[in-house]
Amino acid sequence: MRRLWEIFLVSLKLGCTSFGGPTAHLGYFQNEYVQKRKWLSDHDYSQLVALSQFLPGPASSQVGMGIGLLRGGIFGSIVSFLGFTLPSVLLLMAFAYFSTRTELEMGWVHGLKLVAVAIVAQAIFDMSKKLILSIRHFIIALLALVVVLLWMHPLAQVTAIFVASVIGYQFFKKTAERDDIKEAVIPISKTTGVCFLALFVILLVGLPVASPFIQYEWFAIIEKFYLSGALVFGGGHVVLPLLEAQFVQSGLMSSSDFLAGYGMTQAVPGPLFTFASYIGMVIAGVPGAIIATVAIFLPAFLLIVGAMPFWLALHRIAGLRGAMAGANAAVVGILAAAFIHPIVTQTIQNGLDILLASVFLLLLIRWSIPPYLLVLIGVVVGVIFN
Repeated sequence: MRRLWEIFLVSLKLGCTSFGGPTAHLGYFQNEYVQKRKWLSDHDYSQLVALSQFLPGPASSQVGMGIGLLRGGIFGSIVSFLGFTLPSVLLLMAFAYFSTRTELEMGWVHGLKLVAVAIVAQAIFDMSKKLILSIRHFIIALLALVVVLLWMHPLAQVTAIFVASVIGYQFFKKTAERDDIKEAVIPISKTTGVCFLALFVILLVGLPVASPFIQYEWFAIIEKFYLSGALVFGGGHVVLPLLEAQFVQSGLMSSSDFLAGYGMTQAVPGPLFTFASYIGMVIAGVPGAIIATVAIFLPAFLLIVGAMPFWLALHRIAGLRGAMAGANAAVVGILAAAFIHPIVTQTIQNGLDILLASVFLLLLIRWSIPPYLLVLIGVVVGVIFN
């Protein structure tokens, strides 16, 4: 119990101070867990980061869960997740409560939307440099963009990722990079890992199949957030188009509320997936926020715990690395589609908006201004120009 409490407090500290997105989070983790506390070696940490990048889900959250697992078993993984996630969950729930009880079209909210334009544009730019490695990767991304824009359906993103994975398996398995992975000491058995992976698949397949027969509000919320969390490749920003398809296109929330919440998510520390807490709060209050948070992070938890006993084997399968390369190319196109619609189409209203969004993007790329500071600037600018 003492060790679990220690894991929780350390992860809570990181959850309160880790601004800047998944890449920055990994730097905070390396400093705290590896350099300062010596909970694992640099080599083991790099292996864990590689595994989290290989699996779908929020990379930094999965690394935190994995460190908790190595330190304190399955319960260590859970308390590590709770500590790292709790601060941003509470902040976004409070924001949702406040914003839904005020006039949403105030200038500061529009400022948040313009910040979202800049941040997503930077995410696309950064991801393209890392994931679009050849003309084939570019073609996959372009086709995914076209499919998602022309086929306005929640299954469009899923279909694009699946088809891209099949293409990647065929064409990229010989070129996908491979790390030299050594055996790591994992505190759970392969049998336990299989059970977790099986539960992940059962929920992934079973929830959509059962959905038409279970007309219950909470079940529908669980299904939508679980599928969104299970199908995210390439980082937290990619959850944006999946959630937009599930909740804005279906009419469960307005595009204005959605974009304001996404902009605010950039201002709080911790994982971007806590955007789900905001959406759940807007849709169904505190119970909705709790259910949404658990549902969207559950796939990441099941995958990281289930995959760690098979760490070495996963990285040796060239075909899976190729499938991941194809899926990563597709998510660049999917994110670009979400950038075009609804972010740009429902945010940029005039030439001043174009100018402000361009300035925000320049601050991010040229001067590397922290996202939370950019959000504050966006709020001030929005109020001034209102």
